[in-house]
Amino acid sequence: MSPPPGNRLVADIGGTNSRLGLYDPTRDEMRSLRSYLNRDYAQFEDIVDEWLQDLPEPGPGECCLAVAAPPFGDRVSMINMDWSFSLREIAQRFGFARLRGINDFEGNAYALPHLKERDLLVLQAGTAVKGAKLATVGPGTGLGGATLSWAGDAAIACASEPGHMGLTPRSPLELELFRYFSAEGGEVYAELLVSGPGLQRLYQAIAAIQGQQAAALSPADISARGQAGECELCALALDTFCALLGSVCGDYVLANGAYGGLYLAGGILPRMTGFLQRSPFAQRFQHKGKMQPHLARVPVWVITSEITGLIGAAHAPLAAL
Repeated sequence: MSPPPGNRLVADIGGTNSRLGLYDPTRDEMRSLRSYLNRDYAQFEDIVDEWLQDLPEPGPGECCLAVAAPPFGDRVSMINMDWSFSLREIAQRFGFARLRGINDFEGNAYALPHLKERDLLVLQAGTAVKGAKLATVGPGTGLGGATLSWAGDAAIACASEPGHMGLTPRSPLELELFRYFSAEGGEVYAELLVSGPGLQRLYQAIAAIQGQQAAALSPADISARGQAGECELCALALDTFCALLGSVCGDYVLANGAYGGLYLAGGILPRMTGFLQRSPFAQRFQHKGKMQPHLARVPVWVITSEITGLIGAAHAPLAAL
């Protein structure tokens, strides 16, 4: 029999920032939230040590880490920064009786049943089906995804890699883009174009195809100028980004049978919800031949909460070490 749940250290560890907090299950409360810039620390353990020193109450006996890293066992090795750590060694060093490490999108998936109405923006109302499999997809540095299903009352998250699925062009411009990127070096996969760096690639490639000079703009600049109507090229790149995202998400839902709902996660989309609602996203999400009526019934939301990964880490099941 599992011990009763106690206070839990929860962490959402990205390639740039780490966010830590204390989850109290008796109050269903998150407190002592802190955000850290990873490059300021030699190793993740230094962040945990600093957070515990600043904690104004006894340290927790449990821990769950949601990490932006490829599949791992005990040893976590991150791709976007030079961090590697052992889950067992962290548990021993800081006295955690129970600890688990999960992928960052597994964290998003475990959060889904616990999100409030204020945490969500409806993109497609659809028809929710209780107990049906859910999916979450999110563009950021790459394109991550996970599903959530149930075995009885137990939620089971499963991470995957939608960013490495293939893409199919659906418009004359997209055909030109695929020729452009194929000539540059080969395979055109989802996160090459459907990610923060992908938006930048789209902007630069469309400029080249149209014989225009691309400015030195960041993904955030392209998004802001496109939404404000200040740059036609930026708006076209952003519109194409949304269309391709819709196609990817439709394929992901079909491949996983996640008809219970799609939740769009990450830091990019909450800052462009109005544009996303007016974009071809929903049309491309649904436009899958004979499956169109089924996809039209799938609810689609944008997650607007900034602590989704922490909520998921708070509710992911743990086991004694």
